[in-house]
Amino acid sequence: MEYKRLGNTDINVSSICLGTMTFGEQNSEADAHAQLDYAISQGVNFIDTAEMYPVAPRAETQGKTESYIGSWLKNQQRDKLIVASKITGPSRGFTWIRGGPRVTKAHIQEAINGSLERLQTDYLDLYQIHWPDRYVPMFGSSSYDKANEHNTESIQHQLEALAELVKAGKVRHLGLSNETPWGVCEFQRLSKQLSLPPIATIQNAYHLINRTYEAGLAEVCHHEKVGLLAYSPLAFGHLSGKYIDDPKASGRITLFPAFGQRYTKVNAQNATQAYVQIARESGLTPTQMALAFVNSRWFTNSTIIGATNLAQLQENIASINVHLSAEVLEKIEAVHLRFPNPAP
Repeated sequence: MEYKRLGNTDINVSSICLGTMTFGEQNSEADAHAQLDYAISQGVNFIDTAEMYPVAPRAETQGKTESYIGSWLKNQQRDKLIVASKITGPSRGFTWIRGGPRVTKAHIQEAINGSLERLQTDYLDLYQIHWPDRYVPMFGSSSYDKANEHNTESIQHQLEALAELVKAGKVRHLGLSNETPWGVCEFQRLSKQLSLPPIATIQNAYHLINRTYEAGLAEVCHHEKVGLLAYSPLAFGHLSGKYIDDPKASGRITLFPAFGQRYTKVNAQNATQAYVQIARESGLTPTQMALAFVNSRWFTNSTIIGATNLAQLQENIASINVHLSAEVLEKIEAVHLRFPNPAP
């Protein structure tokens, strides 16, 4: 396993982070513990979760993911592990979370206490805002429209409330998710101006068919010392090639079609087929190539993987040992130029 410095912190995290959003929906508690045991045995020390998990979000299952991790975590050496969770942003219909979640001081306090209780730990190494309290285009939408702006909690108030968690010892470091260049800059500007804890990480989608992070966020995060935690590196399983081989293959897209809409655009499918072909012609599995690409980027602190069985998990973690040749990288760039970011 390789390890990298987490943003501007003194923490070293494994280049592979275990994502857990299937725990409690597609995976049982026993499955979850087996995945956690295997990941740790392979040198993974970084676990990412969220209060809203599992996915697909439902009132009946909300919080199960953290609870499954907690029942495992209580028997581990806590100080050897880096555990991250997230507070849910403004409601996308999730009225069962605090009556409609926000990122206000009251919501932040309630959310962190709930996560700590479920995770059976006294602190989180990283606490992230799952998506902004303000309007931003995300989850398949890429064009900003000021007409969609709404009342929001100020970033200053959010940062001040999060700083209280750090001061209380409940949180070590702060992170953002599904954030924009402006958002990162504003959080960091205020942290410097008000002597508040800085943002250490950003968790955004980054994969072969969505490299939009490279356009503006890469520069901002480099100068602001914010590390990328790349989520969805396989584009919800599409870049594994399994849906090309069998459109009805078992997976989240088959179970929850609404989550796959951004990946069904014509150019997204064409690009995916081209990447899968490059991998197979190069003697790699599509999964290995897609994950190795994300792992290799200079701005990636850790690649967040997710699996529903141990075979998938083994292949995902083993990608850390795959190094792409200059020829493969050149072919990847050719496809990217032909189909730039077809699934933002």
